[in-house]
Formats: sequence, structure tokens, C-alpha cells
Amino acid sequence: MPSTLPEGEVAPRDGALPESAVREAGERPLGFYLHVPFCASRCGYCDFNTYTAKELGGGGSQASYAETAVREVRMARRVLGGLDRPVETVFFGGGTPTLLPAADLGRMLAAVRDEFGLAPDAEVTTEANPESVDPAYLEGLLEAGFTRVSFGMQSASSHVLRILDRQHTPGRALQAVKEATAAGFEHVNLDLIYGTPGESLDDWRASLESALSADPDHVSAYALIVEDGTQLARRIRRGELPMPDDDDLADKYVLADEMLSAHGLQWYEVSNWARTEDARCRHNELYWRGDTWWGIGPGAHSHVGGIRWWNVKHPTVYAERLNAGDSPAHAREALDPETRRIERVLLEIRLSAGLPLDVLDIPGRTAAQQIIANGLATLAGNHLVLTGRGRLLADAVVRDLLP
Repeated sequence: MPSTLPEGEVAPRDGALPESAVREAGERPLGFYLHVPFCASRCGYCDFNTYTAKELGGGGSQASYAETAVREVRMARRVLGGLDRPVETVFFGGGTPTLLPAADLGRMLAAVRDEFGLAPDAEVTTEANPESVDPAYLEGLLEAGFTRVSFGMQSASSHVLRILDRQHTPGRALQAVKEATAAGFEHVNLDLIYGTPGESLDDWRASLESALSADPDHVSAYALIVEDGTQLARRIRRGELPMPDDDDLADKYVLADEMLSAHGLQWYEVSNWARTEDARCRHNELYWRGDTWWGIGPGAHSHVGGIRWWNVKHPTVYAERLNAGDSPAHAREALDPETRRIERVLLEIRLSAGLPLDVLDIPGRTAAQQIIANGLATLAGNHLVLTGRGRLLADAVVRDLLP
């Protein structure tokens, strides 16, 4: 979660939601995001809400965190009342969830299962730094009910990892994939970042080749974003490192798409490739479709039936709220129909399934015809689907669709 929070409207102390929001939640897929806000060290590019201290006081320690998160899961059950829909996806993110014992992650997952039930084919993912797990830990996750693991590889180049302040060696991510597969995980993702200052096209090609050698069934490849307030942004501002170059980023995206596709991984979202439909990250698809999710943890965001809220940022304050029986929500907003329509355009155009034309208003449909004429998208039935060139210019396409 980002390290800053918007203001919004005051959230009720008990977390209550409008009846209409709960009713809509019963009609759409339900997921849980569990934020673990701890890291062994802070990466220079990271703007997420993370903390490196083991003990933050007031119940904000790593040792007590699982029980605090379980309290919010139980609060979610109270707020959602008679909602009778099993959870389809659970995603543990951070931070580094695997800094906590596997048993703690299992307790948090068990709380979701006990309070809401899990669908028979529920997807349960945790992010992990390659150096934070070993075979025994991965076996513990599998026994607890996890079905998918996502490793932050970022690069196979030592000098790129140093600029990103990553702690693992280039080969450790590949070994972690092998360990996860040996433990019994069918679905394993590798996260990659391209465009780091000093990364050549050959460096990026080597990272892709290295990732593919581990044979994951899912790869995410994201362009580096220089976030204000990060160590990387300060280094660039001081002139120690250059800003990422847009043309270089485009070349690296094209290379990634070519190499991943040649290896049998097909894009299903602009920055995500999967070997099969089953290998796709269903939890992220839930976000992109605007379905229902409850975010557990400090700074976590939630969306239920057009109501979006975000929790207080600091783990100590988060724990104090829950220990007092109050909602940890910092603020919330009600999304009007036009805002929800705009967000559908922003997100669904990024999907290989495309954006339904009926989501567009009349000016947007006129713009879509020009976008097709310019070779940036095609029509698949009544869905507007980005071409390869369109994916490179996705932000510009969105601007045209929302005149």
C-alpha cells in the first residue's frame, strides 16, 4: 500500500456499511487482501507502507501482528453480517509477509476460512522475498492452505539489484522457484522490474532469460516508477542516477512480450503474463474488474459495493483501534456511478479480454473508432482490445477514451 493516505469522509467507528453495499457484495466475487507491513530492509524504490522495526509498541510488533489482523477479519464478518458468499481469493502482500512465521500466515488465513469460508477452488497467494523462505517454510505454507507464491526477483543483474537495494543474490530467486515447485506449489510467479538506472537492454534480456529458465507459470514485469520521497528519487534528484527513459522502457516492454510469449506465457493484463488461464492471478483480476475485496492491515484499501475505504497507516495505531473494538478505517468515499464507469475504463482496457464498448459514453465510442483506425486496438465482439502498440500507449488510449 502507498505510504500516504487520502483524506475522504469520516468512517464510522464500527465500520458499518450501507445495506446496498453489502447487498451488492453478495452478487460479486469476494477476495481478501492481508497486508503485512514489515521488511528486513527498505528497498530504495519502494513507496509502500512498510516498517523495518520488529517492535513498534502498542501491539504493532511482528510477534503480535497475526492476532491483530485476525481481529479485523472478525470485524469484517460483523460488518458484512449475513453475507453468504465464500471467499474466492486471498492475497498476502507487503512488506514481506514471509518475515512472519508460516504458522502466523496460516492463522490469518484460517480466520478468513473460519469466518467466511473458502470456495473449493480458492486461490491463496503470498508474496515472498527469495531470501525469506526455505523448503521447510514453503511446505508450511502449503500445509496451511496456500496455493500460489509470488517471488520478488526484480533482476538477474547484481548491479541492478544493488541500485534497487535488493538483498538477495541473482540466483536465489531461481532456487526459490525450484523449492516452491518441489514443495508442491502448482502456481509460482516471478516479479520483474525493468528500466532501473544503469540497466542495459542486454541486462534486461539476461533477466528475462534467467526468469524463464526457472519455468514459472506466471511472470509480472513492471516498468520502474520513481516515487517521490524514496531514496531512489533523492539519488536521481542529486544527479547520482539518471531518470528512466521512456524509449528505453518501451524497448524493454517489447522485448519482454516477445520473449515471454515465445516461452508460452501469454499476456492477460498489460504487465502480466500467464501460461494458462488457471495460472492467472485471480486476485488481481478481482481488482481490475472492480469486484469486492476487504483489505486487512495498516494502510490497506477495501472496496465493497461502491464504498472504498483505507485503514490508518501506522501498525501501532492500527492495533490500538482494533484492541479498542473500533474500525481501523482512516476514511472512506462513496463512488458515484460515473466514477465507477471511469475506473472501469482505466482498468479493463488493460485486460486481454478488453473493455466492453457499452462502458464508454458517446464521445468515448467515437474516440474508440479512431483508436482502432490508428492500430492501437481491435474489436473482439463488442470489446475493445489493445494491440501490442496500444499496450505501449495504454495511458494515451485511456485519455482519448475519457475526453
